[in-house]
Amino acid sequence: MRLDKFLNVVNITKRRSISDDMCKSGVVSLNGVVAKGAKVVKIGDKITIKFLTKESNYEVLDIPTSKNTPKSDQARYIKEL
Repeated sequence: MRLDKFLNVVNITKRRSISDDMCKSGVVSLNGVVAKGAKVVKIGDKITIKFLTKESNYEVLDIPTSKNTPKSDQARYIKEL
């Protein structure tokens, strides 16, 4: 699954366009490397997002198969480090 789509599906961002803009501006890293939105996410990957005031780190636990996942299922797909 694409990185920008993954961020949206697991409810880290509200819209895919926001995820894509974040990737284009260089604030999203995949396994320590700044990644574009088209980069493929795999189980075990580490995602880092640098916000203005903080940095969030996530580990990919599973890849969602549907377009929409409830926020209550977020812990099934990612673990905040």
